[in-house]
Amino acid sequence: MKGGIISIIIGMGIVTYIPRWLPLFFLSRRRLPPWLVLWLDFIPAAILSALILPAILTAGTPRQFEWNRLDLWVAIPTLIFALRTRSLAGTVIIGMGLYWLISRLYP
Repeated sequence: MKGGIISIIIGMGIVTYIPRWLPLFFLSRRRLPPWLVLWLDFIPAAILSALILPAILTAGTPRQFEWNRLDLWVAIPTLIFALRTRSLAGTVIIGMGLYWLISRLYP
């Protein structure tokens, strides 16, 4: 029984590791075209947006848009700050501070 579980864990590790390693192995020795590098720079922002936006804009099951969500009203000035300063630490501090402040004012 234990041998089966350990082999499953090792197999899952290999299956997870290989798709991450192969592109690094094959592309690390090549010079990528500038358009591809520029395109790849958008991937983290796209993934983060896809994870965060549904939670900010919608609530409940089934998901429905709500204007009166605290998360939405905190996200707007935080996004403006992030776009103007490009500071990750500042954005996190502003977002957390605004969320704390607004949650205290409107419980």
